[in-house]
Parts: sequence; structure tokens; C-alpha cells
Amino acid sequence: MQFSTNYLHLISLGCTKNLVDSEVMLGRLKSYQLTPNLEEADIIIVNTCGFIESAKQESIQTILNALELRKSGAVLVVSGCLSERYAKELKEEIPEIDVITGVGDYDKIDVMVKELKSLQSNEVFLANESHERVIIGSNFHAYVKLSEGCNQSCSFCAIPSFKGKLHSRTLDSTIKEVQNLYAKGFRDFSFIAQDSSSYLRDLGQKDGLIQLIKAIDKLQLPISCRILYLYPTTTTFELIETIGNSTCFLPYFDMPIQHIADSMLKLMRRGANKAKHIELLESMRKIPHSFIRTSFVIGHPGECEKEFMELCEFVEAFNFDRVNLFAYSPQVGTPAYDMSQSVSSKITNMRINQLNRIIKSQFTAHNKALLGQEVVAICEGKSEMSEYFYKARLKLWGKDIDGEILINDSEICDSLGQMLPLQEGYYRILITQKKQNFLFAKALERL
Repeated sequence: MQFSTNYLHLISLGCTKNLVDSEVMLGRLKSYQLTPNLEEADIIIVNTCGFIESAKQESIQTILNALELRKSGAVLVVSGCLSERYAKELKEEIPEIDVITGVGDYDKIDVMVKELKSLQSNEVFLANESHERVIIGSNFHAYVKLSEGCNQSCSFCAIPSFKGKLHSRTLDSTIKEVQNLYAKGFRDFSFIAQDSSSYLRDLGQKDGLIQLIKAIDKLQLPISCRILYLYPTTTTFELIETIGNSTCFLPYFDMPIQHIADSMLKLMRRGANKAKHIELLESMRKIPHSFIRTSFVIGHPGECEKEFMELCEFVEAFNFDRVNLFAYSPQVGTPAYDMSQSVSSKITNMRINQLNRIIKSQFTAHNKALLGQEVVAICEGKSEMSEYFYKARLKLWGKDIDGEILINDSEICDSLGQMLPLQEGYYRILITQKKQNFLFAKALERL
């Protein structure tokens, strides 16, 4: 007797926090076989992003494309932030969607698919160690979500309006998930949240992240960890020092500061002034081998040329390791939406281009400085660019966000002198070339 295979196609849009929720859904639907081909899927899930206008448009276009390409009888599920915020509009405008759910019921996806039933719980879902995930994209690296929601009140951000207040998982739950993932072979971890440095504050503990770092260090596992999305008002000098002294956590500091001019920080309701930001950043820079990443919102209402030039001068002087730029996107219901002194999209784009020139010049210099160096890197398998390359990143770098190194040569051979295929894992490599924005390397040793 032959049994037919049921196929599932997943499209996870937006941030890595969304990706973790997508992996929980795959865990609930593990009886389905994942397929990269939307046209052969029996179930299609689009986990949407609704953070800024461009993300909304991408989500809507992805839904429409899925409807156009799906085979007859295939079930289309739309979940995530966009459907949390605009469930009613989606039902009215795109009635062909079979199941619409928001950010509260990822663990009930199997029931929704079976019964073709939409659910929209009031509480935001937060995965814990009991939720099985099918981790995609790596057998070596995994994201660990610390919390959902946010207690901050940034003028431009709508996340608290649909994700709610900060809701942390317990320290014990987080530790157990790391141990479970380690047992499955994962060795590299990125800890994520809307505001990671506020972890456990909703449970009455101001040093939650410090507790986490020390608890994971006590496990004495041969792993590498980094923390994403620190917030300036909840990042302390003690936290910075704890990261710097950790045996597992890398000196990786990802703190989106969004601007540097005092007038803009006040308008943006960021809670800390320029002097405080500089104190924190300089403390991070003093940590040996530190890597500092940030992001800025450009074109926020009230941003004049003077404030923008102050930002440019600061970026040029501080020399961040990585910078992300976002054009301000008006969000209904946020304080910035009703602010006067709006900045035109033309001026915003010009400012982004101007700041990008500084950032790209610094990025080029950072890559050039790596030439000739032997470094520890994480190999992530074959590169999508060519079957002749393996892709890697410095152990310090975040997955998919800080760069890619192409390995085109290796000293790792079998007894006959044939080059062995590189597997996912830690390697000692030599950076040999830089061409345009690409770094090339030779693999020297598996660690």
C-alpha cells in the first residue's frame, strides 16, 4: 500500500523572532514534508511582518503571489504581525485566504489546518522548552527567544500596540531550551527579543540578562552565544562587563540607538541622552575584540539638517562595526504619526544615501583589515553563490547579518590528498583575498 506525501511550504517574513514562531509551527506540523516549491504544497504558510510600510507591502504581495501559484485544493494560512493588526481587513480584501491567525496561536496551527479554523487569541504566544521546533537554515546555529512584547514607548514603533507589554519566559525555561538544542547538535546561539536587556524585568528582576549569562557559563558547554537587541536605558555597565568576562557569550554588542542628537532622542522617546549613549558605547569598545552593531531611523519628524549632520559626524567618528539604516515609516496610533515637521521621502532617501557612503567606506576598511589574518570562523555549508565555494562567517559575527566569507581553498584533506568537504562547524581559516565586498579564505583546520 502506498501512502501519499503531504507537502508544506513556509514563507517566514520579517525578523528572526518571527522565524522562531515559524519553527514552532513546523514542529506542530512535522508530519508534513517541507518543500521549497510552493506549487506542489498542500499547505502554504505565510508568516507575515507588519512592522513598517515596506514590510506590510511585502507581506501582502507574498500572500497574493501564493494565491496565484498554489495548486487546486491547497490551504493558505496567513499568520503573524500583519494579520494580528489587520485581520478584519485581510478577511474582507482577500477572502481566498483559508486560515488567518495572529501572534497568539502558533502552537495551535495543526488544529487550525485540520479544521480550517481561524484563531485570534488575545495573548501573545511565547515559545518555551516544551514547544518542539523544526529549526531551518542551519544544523549548527539556533535562535533562542527570551521574551515577547516591550515596555518601551518609542515614538515611531507600533510593536507594543499588538505585541503588548514585556512578557519574559523564566530563566529555567531558557536554560532548558539551550540544553535541549545542544543535545541535538547545535553549538552557536543568538538570544533575541524586542528588548533583550529588559529580560525578566516584568518578573521583578533587573539583572535578568546577567543571570542568564552566568547560568549558561556554569553549564561549561563548548558553545558560542551572542545577544541581539539591547536597549540603551536597560543596558548597564555591569551587563557590558559580564558579557566581556563570559566564557560562552561573545563580546558582541547589538544596541540599536536610532539617533544621537539629544533633540531627536527626546522626540523619539528613547529615554537616554547622547552622553549616556556615548558612555555605553565607549564601555563596549573597551572590551577586548568587541564587535558593535547598531541601527538608525532616518527622516523621523523633526529631524533637521543640523541633527542629521550631527549623526553623520558621530557615525564617522565612532566607526561602528555594522550599521543598519531604516527610513522612518509612519505608523497609525504612534506618537510620531501626529507630529509636525515631517521629512519628505526625497530628503530621507538623500540622507540615507549620504550616511550609507560613510558606512560602506568603514565596512570596506574593516574587511581590508582582515586580509592575511588567521581567524576562527563558522562554516555554514555550500554557498548559494556557487557550488565551488563554501560560506562562512567570523565566529563573532551574527548569522546572515554581518557578512559572508567565501572559502575557495582548503588544507583539510584525506589520506589521499583529496580535499574533504567542509561541514557546519568551527574552523580556523586564513583570509586570503578581498574582491569588491567579498572576502575569500582558505580553510586550515577544523576545531
